[in-house]
Amino acid sequence: MPVAPRRLQQLEERFAELGDQLDDSPTTEALSVLHAIVQEVARQTPPPAKDPTGVAGTTLQDVADLYLTAPPMSGAAESTGLPVGTAAPEFTLPDINGQPVSLSDFRGRPVVLVFYPLDWSPGCSRQLELYQQELAEFEARGAAVIGVSVDSIYSHGAWAAVRGITFPLLSDFHPKGDVARRYGVWRNSDGFSDRALYVIDTDGVIRYADVSPRVEHLPDIYDLFAALDQLTGQRSAA
Repeated sequence: MPVAPRRLQQLEERFAELGDQLDDSPTTEALSVLHAIVQEVARQTPPPAKDPTGVAGTTLQDVADLYLTAPPMSGAAESTGLPVGTAAPEFTLPDINGQPVSLSDFRGRPVVLVFYPLDWSPGCSRQLELYQQELAEFEARGAAVIGVSVDSIYSHGAWAAVRGITFPLLSDFHPKGDVARRYGVWRNSDGFSDRALYVIDTDGVIRYADVSPRVEHLPDIYDLFAALDQLTGQRSAA
């Protein structure tokens, strides 16, 4: 580890003080030679190169916290979504491992379908991390949570790793936004979806729909739980 300049100066001053107290002898000469060697090494050692990327020493937590300083996302919603009572359009999209996942794979249990604008953005990081933290609440209601955005499977994979997301993140990358368009939540001006939620019942019918009035607006998770609880109550009463 390099010696700090101030510390090196202090050592030099101390060496000079002690040198005046030493008699001429082979030992004193050897110390002087050693001192000269150290000075020469210090003189020839270049300073550490500055990392032009500014990311030297970056940790996984630093990457996970990038959303805190990411550019804000804002804008009024450009879509209204599909109405409650509509049969949820079937789709198949790749997950972070490139494996196909279909909506019909979850038939027989409620599905919370989460359309969000982009990985790594401030609002999406907070929203999906919250759903991960409350995953036990969704599972207690028998519901599966599925996230969908236009990001690639590689972006999804890295983002899921640093955020600790374990529920499926599906890539609506190609054809870009095809599923978002079919669910009526596409933002044509930005090239990604509005922030939207659908609760789909065990028969594949939309029973709750919410499109955030602004893209930066995060929906209330308790409204989502209430919608799932209503489904459970309807199923129990049937």
